[in-house]
Amino acid sequence: MTAVHLPPKHLLLQACRGLPPEDRHPVLHCAGLLADLHEKRLTAEAGATGLIDHERARMVLDIDRWVAMELPKADRDAQLHTETVGTVIDRLAQFSALAYLTLAYADEAMHEAATRLRELALAYEHLANELAAGRRRLPNLTGNREYEY
Repeated sequence: MTAVHLPPKHLLLQACRGLPPEDRHPVLHCAGLLADLHEKRLTAEAGATGLIDHERARMVLDIDRWVAMELPKADRDAQLHTETVGTVIDRLAQFSALAYLTLAYADEAMHEAATRLRELALAYEHLANELAAGRRRLPNLTGNREYEY
């Protein structure tokens, strides 16, 4: 039986940019949808983001449910992470959409957005490796969540 893993960061970032993933991993599919939602959110009128945020919460929950069902369970004494995988990927999608949008603006804004995206992608990679090795566990936040900025 082959072990199930989270996708590597380069595929996750490709999915956030809308590039077709090399495989059909459900987390990559949700990441692409989250990036699309963040792009819509960035250009939406003030106060018109409720439906977008509802869909984001649904995608985050889908990711977290997949992680809970498919990844190996961590040891009871494994270090607790402060966020779920879904919330980390939601932020990656947000920073990806922001970095893409800032391409049209000043170089400084682009550099800052790219730096934030790169740092979060590296943090995701470390989290994925620790989860796969059972050295990290996640909080159980699978209830209904709404996100605000």
